[in-house]
Amino acid sequence: MLRRFISYYKPHKLLFFLDMGASLLISLIGIVYPIITRSMLNDLIPNRKYRLIVIFGIALLAVYVVRMLLNYFVQYYGHVMGVRMQAQMRSDMFNRLESLPYGFYDNHETGKIMSRMTNDLMDISELAHHGPENILISTITVITSFIYLSSINLPLTLIVFACVPFLIIISLALRTRMRDAFKKSRESIAEINASLESSISGIRVTKAFTNSEKEREKFEVGNNEFVSARRDAYKAMGQFHSGTSFITDIFNVVVLIAGGLFLYNGEILFGDYSTFIVSIGLFVTPVMTLINFMEQYQNGVTGFERFIEIMDAVPECDAPGAVDCGRLEGSIELRHVTYGYDETKDVLKDVSMKIGKGQTFALVGPSGGGKTTICHLIPHFYDIVSGELLIDGREIHTMTLESLRRNIGIVQQDIYLFNASIKENILYGRLNATDDEVVEAAKRANIHDYIMTLPDGYETQIGERGVRLSGGQKQRLSIARVFLKNPPILILDEATSALDNTTEIMIQQALDELCRGRTTIVVAHRLSTIKNADMIAVIDDGRIIEQGTHEELLAKNGLYSNLYHGQFREAV
Repeated sequence: MLRRFISYYKPHKLLFFLDMGASLLISLIGIVYPIITRSMLNDLIPNRKYRLIVIFGIALLAVYVVRMLLNYFVQYYGHVMGVRMQAQMRSDMFNRLESLPYGFYDNHETGKIMSRMTNDLMDISELAHHGPENILISTITVITSFIYLSSINLPLTLIVFACVPFLIIISLALRTRMRDAFKKSRESIAEINASLESSISGIRVTKAFTNSEKEREKFEVGNNEFVSARRDAYKAMGQFHSGTSFITDIFNVVVLIAGGLFLYNGEILFGDYSTFIVSIGLFVTPVMTLINFMEQYQNGVTGFERFIEIMDAVPECDAPGAVDCGRLEGSIELRHVTYGYDETKDVLKDVSMKIGKGQTFALVGPSGGGKTTICHLIPHFYDIVSGELLIDGREIHTMTLESLRRNIGIVQQDIYLFNASIKENILYGRLNATDDEVVEAAKRANIHDYIMTLPDGYETQIGERGVRLSGGQKQRLSIARVFLKNPPILILDEATSALDNTTEIMIQQALDELCRGRTTIVVAHRLSTIKNADMIAVIDDGRIIEQGTHEELLAKNGLYSNLYHGQFREAV
């Protein structure tokens, strides 16, 4: 993991080494003050060398000016380096998220992913910037102070530094507990983000059903878990800091007593003793910096571990030897296909069916039977467990994912539109399309006339998930998007089931136009909309139990007939 973390420094090597160089100079400058203090107390002041006192004072001021500039460089450019690394990690994470399969998003909530993208990467950025600086400055300061103090009085120096092992032992003993506590705290923040994302996205449903109190209760559960996790983290942190701070306080006691005895016995000069008292602060400060750095280190490491979890998730990839399939004709065949979202239960069980080029093939049956699953397998969103799925006689594994999906258009019941303009949402079907092609697609989807009534026309912003549009308008925009894509294979997954009858008739006209000349798979709840399909398959419990035309299935008096007549009676 350390090697992967270090790899993000490589594009910023020059800035990193300049930052480390400035940090090194800062740490070396720190030893100047006790050196001058010792010289003044032992020589300049007793011997009344007033001119040198002034010169040394001015030199010390000049050195502090240099340190001020170095501190500015470290603070500014060090943070810039950290932000650049954070941006690179965010890009890498986003690219990985874009490449992950459907199954990943089945098991990971959006809010938790967002938490990793924001909070975790911020902590990593802070560690990337402050970590090397704190370690270098503190380590060099401790080493130089040890060497300098040893040159003054080695026995007293060894006595003072004998406290260091106790500090290390306590730090290591409490480190694991604090790391685990902060990791749990991080997970609780992700839970809150997930709950918040869900509640805000569903705010209209909440208001419609007057369930605000319920949402507050759900949020408070996560909020209280966060408080509990954070309390445990702070308890571990408090134990860590109180224990280590006590050891550092001992340094002052040791210097005061041991140094006083050395001075009493004439084994050290008063100026040297004073230098030790001054220098102990120089020594304790970097030690405390390293102690305080442990909290930042734990946050950064925990965040990087969660970052690595995303980066190590297995992405979608083309099968070995897969090639660009070009433009497909559209014949589809499933041969003994079995699939389950997990190992405990198969959603599809030995399903076989053929769809000819340009045919309309309808999938009907009770909810949960496997209709949508078939629609997800054709674009290769999931890998089948066993069997074969062929398009134009070629197994879909032999085609690259990009080229396969380029040939398939999908219109679903739950339409997702981006918070952008109408034009940008239609262009999502084919990003390099011209304005004339966008308008033509909108006309064929029966949405152009409505767009032209808007003050900004095609540049009208539609809000998050198209909130400023009606259900029918959103559906027609999605149809325009597919018109622009112009795929040979079309999947309509309950495309009109959420619409009222009047809107459905308008949408159906656009869908009929869209289906013309394409191989079409229709998942339908309202059986009246698929009476003219070339073939209808009735799916129940993961199996095709009936298959034929509308008239053939009615004649069988099976499940399809029962469903159709039941809907007819409801309509009456």
